[in-house]
Amino acid sequence: MRHILFFGLGLIGLLASCREPFEPEIDPVDLNVLVVEGYLDSEGTPSLLTLNYTQPIQGQGQPNSLVLGADIYLESLGGERFPFIELGDGVYQFQHDISESDSYRLRIFLWDGTSYTSEELQPLITPDIIDVGFEENENGVEIFLTTQGDENADDFLWTYEETWAFRPPFTSLVKYVPETQEIVPRSNEERIDICYMSRRNSDLLLETSSRFQDQFVFRQAIRQIDQGDERLSVRYSILISQKAISKEDSEFWEILKKNTDDLGSIFSPLPSLIGGNIRQDQNPDAPVIGQVSLGVVRQKRMFIDNQEVAPWRPDVEDYFGCVTEPDTVLVANYDQYFRAGGNLPTTPVFLENGFEPIGYRYARASCVDCTRRGTNVKPDFWED
Repeated sequence: MRHILFFGLGLIGLLASCREPFEPEIDPVDLNVLVVEGYLDSEGTPSLLTLNYTQPIQGQGQPNSLVLGADIYLESLGGERFPFIELGDGVYQFQHDISESDSYRLRIFLWDGTSYTSEELQPLITPDIIDVGFEENENGVEIFLTTQGDENADDFLWTYEETWAFRPPFTSLVKYVPETQEIVPRSNEERIDICYMSRRNSDLLLETSSRFQDQFVFRQAIRQIDQGDERLSVRYSILISQKAISKEDSEFWEILKKNTDDLGSIFSPLPSLIGGNIRQDQNPDAPVIGQVSLGVVRQKRMFIDNQEVAPWRPDVEDYFGCVTEPDTVLVANYDQYFRAGGNLPTTPVFLENGFEPIGYRYARASCVDCTRRGTNVKPDFWED
């Protein structure tokens, strides 16, 4: 019996050692397909169009996937052209107030002479967002909106941009000046105790209003912020954009969403099979992934203050292990401890009845200087 057991274990080990990762072969023609994505606002709000090429999953997004130096414009059926501005990294900006009663085509010209044209685009009039709100739940905070479709706008795509204020674990209102070897107060422009961070979401949020009575979409979930997230540690802002899309747009995004959710499965459809409303002029049968939409974008901004969700304890990995050092750095040792910038003075230390500090407690700069993770420049839209 023991011999059979040893033989069985040995066989299992042999099979495990011979197992190799499965890497399905994919036709190289499907690995360098132009991808065009964007929703162009027809009332002049800046909107972005992104261009890149598909890459193998193993490629980790090589830099050559970006499409640079393209000449892009929106052209009305009457021949009027509205150019895009290249922002870099394959991103192009459209900012024109155009007539919603006209029809248009997107024209793309690449540096190698290849050109692409969209199908005819008719601007869609997006209804206003009725309300935006939030509600606490057992996992954190859910942000939602309410809207209503109509006979011209049934399908919706939502995107959002987040901005939040945050503070480092330790505050320093002073700085060390190597030239004078003194510690002096920081100006307002030099503050490093409060900063701001922004993120643009990449989720696909879709809904069809005709699924609801009177096309009334009530409390559509937009964003879940889990407990411990730094976003709600001080003050948070979310700008939600609502975009009416055509039935064809909705079908494209649903397929893309499913493909994204299933990424890694051998049963997932290849991205090149998604298609869209963009065609190559030189070869209309060439694979292209892209669905460009055109219409009025409706936006609504909301702020959430930490006091509205307190108690909220942020759990920030970057600040794990942050401590204030127990020793006091005396005036004579300022240069030794602070010149390199790895340590920053935090708390002044005084003798009893003293008016001038005899030294400072200190901490690592990464635990004190919030500009290492964000910017100390307050956004123009920010409300305190």
